[in-house]
Amino acid sequence: MIRSVSRILPLSKTKHLFLTQVPTLYVIVVYAVVIFALWNVPGARVLINPLKLFTIGWHELCHITAAILTGGTVTRVCIDPDLGGATNVEGGIPTLILSAGYIGSTMFGGVLIMSGFDTLVAKIMSFIVGIGLLCPLVLVRDKLTILLTLCYEGLLIGFWFVDHGQALRWYTLFLGVMNVLYVVWDIADDKYFRKANDSDATQFSILYPKMGAHIWALLWIIFEVVVLTGFVLLGIACFKFDKDQMYAQAAEFLPT
Repeated sequence: MIRSVSRILPLSKTKHLFLTQVPTLYVIVVYAVVIFALWNVPGARVLINPLKLFTIGWHELCHITAAILTGGTVTRVCIDPDLGGATNVEGGIPTLILSAGYIGSTMFGGVLIMSGFDTLVAKIMSFIVGIGLLCPLVLVRDKLTILLTLCYEGLLIGFWFVDHGQALRWYTLFLGVMNVLYVVWDIADDKYFRKANDSDATQFSILYPKMGAHIWALLWIIFEVVVLTGFVLLGIACFKFDKDQMYAQAAEFLPT
């Protein structure tokens, strides 16, 4: 009888863990579809402007960091939800500077996606998200975008009070998908809206003209999908708490 119970308990725990993690995988797929729609549908695009600024801002920050580290000088920075992002640099190592954008966006998005598997990590990452949402406002003059940014900040704060931050998992996961698949949205902007600032894939085709922009885009999409898969597997392997355990753990960190 004791052996029977000892076998049942691990199976029960595995089942609870399965029910916690599998919905996260489904949500990642749904988020990718929803973001693609919102990013490309006129009118609806405006609703996610603050999140786009957050994503574009991080992408450009990676370019800036790489430029400085390789001895370059940043002459101009543009972070705009309609025009896209752009960082003009003199000097430095062009290949590294250009690569840093997609690589940085993908890695940061991967970390945010991992936070979708654990409430405590989501609570910690929410501080970075909160600051990151506000930083682009230095360059923003559009009143609607400022208002929407404050709404997203309010939503972020409000989620702290939902089951000790459980809702933050889905908030940070949304931003994670938006960042990790940035090349998809970047290429879509080029194709459907002819934005003033070219995508990095287009810039790569200019830097290395033997390969077209569509080939560079495909290579970067493959890279991002591989990294996304890796972070998802890492999240599943590292965070083995079920919903009740996550609730108890998160309740100990800045309880609300």
